[in-house]
Amino acid sequence: MAGHRVVFALYFGPVAVWAYRRFGQPSSSRWLQEHGMSQPPDRPGWASTAVGVSHCGAGCTLGDTLAEFTVFGLAAISLGIVFQYLAMAPMRGLSLGKGLVEAAKAEVLSLTAFEVGLFGWMALMAFVFFPHAHPHPDSPVYWFLMQLGMIIGFITAWPANVWLIRRGIKEAI
Repeated sequence: MAGHRVVFALYFGPVAVWAYRRFGQPSSSRWLQEHGMSQPPDRPGWASTAVGVSHCGAGCTLGDTLAEFTVFGLAAISLGIVFQYLAMAPMRGLSLGKGLVEAAKAEVLSLTAFEVGLFGWMALMAFVFFPHAHPHPDSPVYWFLMQLGMIIGFITAWPANVWLIRRGIKEAI
């Protein structure tokens, strides 16, 4: 299963892309066929170890990600309020308490609108378009659909943020 490569890329970024192109891709049947080879080229021992570690890392990352979802709502709203407070309180000269209340007013609607788009999209993917073969986090399809969902969340949060900014509830940053 190649899903670990995608998860590895989530936390290792460009290094994971380089490692896949250098050591993973030459193991694929397509690459071997294109290069007229029947066996992949030898790779150094450290590269084989890195692949093993990437499997382990993928499992840990997915486990951590799933654990995060259990507190996601609380974490998302808390971080959103803190970020909004840091933008809003200094501009308005608000105290900590008043600033947090105002930040919460601004962020709850914004985050809710974003999540409606994101989770609505993912629900469609799970229950309408892929009802018998749900995409899972170990699949590139899942992360592609999640990326589309975040774009949709951005779009669904736009009107709420326009309204919040026009009403002076949220700052135009």
